[in-house]
Amino acid sequence: MKVLNKKLIRDLWKLRGQVLAVALVIGSGVATLVMSLSTIEALEDTTEAYYQRYRFGEIFAFATRAPLRLTNQIAQINGVQTVQTRISSYANIDIQGFDQPAIAQLMSIPEKGQPLLNQLVLRKGGWVSPGRDDQVILNEPFAEAHQLDIGDTVSVIMNGHKKHFYVVGIALSPEFIYAIGPGALMPDDSLFGVMWMSYEVLAAAYDLQESFNYLSLTLTRNTLPADVLNQVDVLLEPYGGVSAIKREDQISNWFVKNEIEQQKSMATILPAIFITVAVFLTNMVLSRLIATERTEIGLLKAFGYGNFQIAWHYIKMMLVIGIIGVTIGSVIGAYFGRLNTEMYAELFRFPLLIYRPSPYAFIIGGLVSIIAAILGALTAVRSAVKLPPAEAMIPPSPGIYKRTFLSSLGLARLLDQPTRIALRQISRRPLRSFLTSAGIAMATGLIIMTLQWDDSLSHLKRVYFFDSQRQHITVGVVDPLPLRAIYDFEKLPGVLTAEPIYAVNADFSFGSKTHRGGITGMQPDSTLQVIYDDGRKQSIEVPDSGIVIASRLARKLNIKIGDVMGVDVLEGRRPELLIPVVGIFDSYIGLPTYMNLDTLNRALNESPSFKYANLLIDPLYQDELYAAFKNMPKVSTVMLKQSALDSFDEHLVEHLMVFISMFTGLAVVLVFGVTYNSTRVALSERGRELATLRVLGFTKGEISYVLLGEVMFLILLGLPLGCLFGGILVWSMAQSFDTEMYRIPLVIEASTYGYAIVWVVIAAILSAALVRRRVNKLDLIRVLKTRE
Repeated sequence: MKVLNKKLIRDLWKLRGQVLAVALVIGSGVATLVMSLSTIEALEDTTEAYYQRYRFGEIFAFATRAPLRLTNQIAQINGVQTVQTRISSYANIDIQGFDQPAIAQLMSIPEKGQPLLNQLVLRKGGWVSPGRDDQVILNEPFAEAHQLDIGDTVSVIMNGHKKHFYVVGIALSPEFIYAIGPGALMPDDSLFGVMWMSYEVLAAAYDLQESFNYLSLTLTRNTLPADVLNQVDVLLEPYGGVSAIKREDQISNWFVKNEIEQQKSMATILPAIFITVAVFLTNMVLSRLIATERTEIGLLKAFGYGNFQIAWHYIKMMLVIGIIGVTIGSVIGAYFGRLNTEMYAELFRFPLLIYRPSPYAFIIGGLVSIIAAILGALTAVRSAVKLPPAEAMIPPSPGIYKRTFLSSLGLARLLDQPTRIALRQISRRPLRSFLTSAGIAMATGLIIMTLQWDDSLSHLKRVYFFDSQRQHITVGVVDPLPLRAIYDFEKLPGVLTAEPIYAVNADFSFGSKTHRGGITGMQPDSTLQVIYDDGRKQSIEVPDSGIVIASRLARKLNIKIGDVMGVDVLEGRRPELLIPVVGIFDSYIGLPTYMNLDTLNRALNESPSFKYANLLIDPLYQDELYAAFKNMPKVSTVMLKQSALDSFDEHLVEHLMVFISMFTGLAVVLVFGVTYNSTRVALSERGRELATLRVLGFTKGEISYVLLGEVMFLILLGLPLGCLFGGILVWSMAQSFDTEMYRIPLVIEASTYGYAIVWVVIAAILSAALVRRRVNKLDLIRVLKTRE
């Protein structure tokens, strides 16, 4: 073994604590990168495999009643590969022992085997039998929520008639990975399900013999979807067709893809922070090591070792530390990635899970981290190779010290001797002290950013569920009802107030920008649902004319107040409108738009009517009200705000707690790495000074305070910087998570700063305790024999 390699091994063993601390920081960065990349890769591979294996459609279209003979014309469109026509409808479900009103989306399937597209994954049981009109297949989440099994019965109110069905199968479908009810924010498996039954049963129930109202297509390779969409729209328009959509706009797929995009945002920001701190730490450790090895460097040069050999020796040290960190980070990242992917698989109910992290994630994480470690070492290595042998063997010139400004004011007399020594050490090396505080600030900021997610989601929940919506229940009807029918809702058991709402799908356009969304019509005196602007912390009045839009939609369309927006309604008579924008407000969920209910009815050429009713109820009568809904065939959907809140907490908050735990742990490792390395290197530099103080009569506690007090003051400096840095990180994350699905509010509670500071202090105390043990074991004789 070469001499320098032997020295490398001895140095690594001597500095094993610092080596491990730096490796852990590097490993934290690698872990975040590997976790994010492997999760993204697994979600994309699993989703794509699921879609391909069960033939998920690429184009979807809806109509009121289209004849089956139209199927051949659609199949002849250039680029269309497969056509699947179906019947779909929403219906109320009555489940024995479940009081709340549940809704199901009824989907037709062939009696003799799987459909051509959007095939089912049978998890239990079998297929519906030919000729039987009382059999149904349930989607698995809904069946589990109600503990339904093969042979159980459910009652479905179809077109005003209640019919009993036997459960013959339980299944999943790529079309309903994210099974969300109409108008709902999150999936609620107890209130919304999917039921598949034979085409003949649905056709007879809804008078759709030889007809369809739902269409799925797949395309040949290299076919542009836009060309097919236009031709499908033309063919379906006479039959009440709603504009066809691509797979990327299908509601379930849209939610899944948004989750993947959010993972990509995290893969960009969080690893960069860890890697930046790793660069700082490697530079700090190596520069201080080289400073203490001046004599050894001089001797090596005197014995003929060149600059390159010495530089390569120290670079190899960083490579070894980097490899250790990459190994630790890869193992932790793969484990966290698997855990994260399994949580998503449980959320989305994937019937298969492909978690095979490719070498790409590990190679990227390893290369980035090792290159960062080498970059951090370059400055220190350059200072080592610049030293001439004769100069290197001479101790460094003592610093020039003088009375500081604070000393001249006499403030030093107010402090005890150990505190003055600690503060003096900080003032002598201001740059190094600031960099140590900066490392602590980065770690503190990262903890703040992680814990702040709970603040943001709590604020989002308050704005969406309480400031904007004050109703208990929202009821949807099959067909628009005249406005006077709102009084019928007010007469239902326990209803205190009822307010009408009209919602319609539309395409918005301004210039070359377009967006597919919807308009909500409200009465000016609505109190149960309001247009709440969180930017101004107040409600906005419903305008007499014009449209009020979300600020995120305004940015997407590049539109401002006073501009006229094109609105192509996708329902009913499908009018093409030009509506001025009269207001813009801040919201966090979706891209909502609002109009006056009467104005919207007139624009649609309809008499005063509504599609939804917001209800404020007396909880004492809710069971009676639920029973009434089950016997109302005109009711198509019932949304309970409390159930939506519970679903929000279950799907987002629980997942968030795992995320917070993982990244808080990694951030605490970061704090530990910074504080331990700072104190450990300071001990190496000041061992003789501390031993001298010990001989002069200072106690072990006092010399520990001299050493650890320096770090304590640097932490006190780093904490406010960390709070500032945390705010910057939160702002950057909020910008990255600014999607059409939801935005992250820029909110940081005072308690979040407090918890972050507590975690930093805990990590600092742990590292200080380890260094304190070394101070207590200081060999005074050996240290004092060391040549200055």
